[in-house]
Amino acid sequence: MKKSHLNLFITAIAATLLFTECSPNQEYKVIDGFTQGTTYHIVYEYPGKDSLNSVIDEILTSIDNSMSVYNPKSIVSVINSGRDTTLDSLFINVFNKSVEINRISAGAFDISGAPLFEAWGFGSGKRVTDMTKPVVDSLLQYVGMDKVKIENGKLIKLKDGVKLNFNAIAQGDTSDVIADEFDKRGIKNYLIEVGGEIYCKGYNSKGDEWSVGIDRPEEGNVIPGEEVQAILLLKDRGLATSGNYRKFIEEDGEKFSHTIDPRSGYPVKNRLLSATVIAPDAMTADALATFFMVDGLERAKAFLLENPEIDAYLIYSEEGAFRSYITPGIKIKK
Repeated sequence: MKKSHLNLFITAIAATLLFTECSPNQEYKVIDGFTQGTTYHIVYEYPGKDSLNSVIDEILTSIDNSMSVYNPKSIVSVINSGRDTTLDSLFINVFNKSVEINRISAGAFDISGAPLFEAWGFGSGKRVTDMTKPVVDSLLQYVGMDKVKIENGKLIKLKDGVKLNFNAIAQGDTSDVIADEFDKRGIKNYLIEVGGEIYCKGYNSKGDEWSVGIDRPEEGNVIPGEEVQAILLLKDRGLATSGNYRKFIEEDGEKFSHTIDPRSGYPVKNRLLSATVIAPDAMTADALATFFMVDGLERAKAFLLENPEIDAYLIYSEEGAFRSYITPGIKIKK
């Protein structure tokens, strides 16, 4: 067998903030850092002398200890190893939202797809170099939200070998959890971004709505914010972007999308290049963006027509050109 050459590109997600629009004055503070294998950036109005760095660190540590597949001691890692453990409220909240999105997406969004994600090289486990149909079929027996449930604070597996991966929803949830803490502290103006997934409230230091840039989904556009497709205005809502043009594997000249359809077991192939979703919370936006990338343009459009409370900016290819589908609620900065 010919030896395969593998390149794995992992970069920032497609949405990036235009922070020049919100250069903080003395009442706005900024916290930057790394978490969940990516970066975070938080801007907030806070007249107090002390920043909230320690509060943020505590939240991020709690989430990492609950849902990170890269933390061997986390709750999800213990569960994936086949051991029993008690769940925390963070895990339960995200699991329940995952069940909800799995249902409305008819299985397109599925956190139990972890064995497939790992086998294709997009998870914490070892990649399978020869993904034949028998291999894919053997993994599909462990995929499906009907194989797991929560009872009395415990995760029950109805089939041994089931594993979970929260990567397509955890960053959005992280933004929401931090936002909830800010709300409890009476902070009225803030923007929280974790790995490109955003929740913002109120206004920036100039008194304007927050500006969020959507990167142009072109291969080679690896620096967030360098080539921007559009600038959206956002207030009191969550935003998430999912795209296939930055994260993929290339083997023997063939590219495989990092978006895996958990029903078929294979990388998706459709015209949708980037899905930016705006929802009441970042966790919902995060999961829906993945759902749209899996099912493609037409299914995403149908869902949006049926659910007008959700907005989206979809970028797709048509006859070699970029096209956009934009819902009425999207506010574009002129």
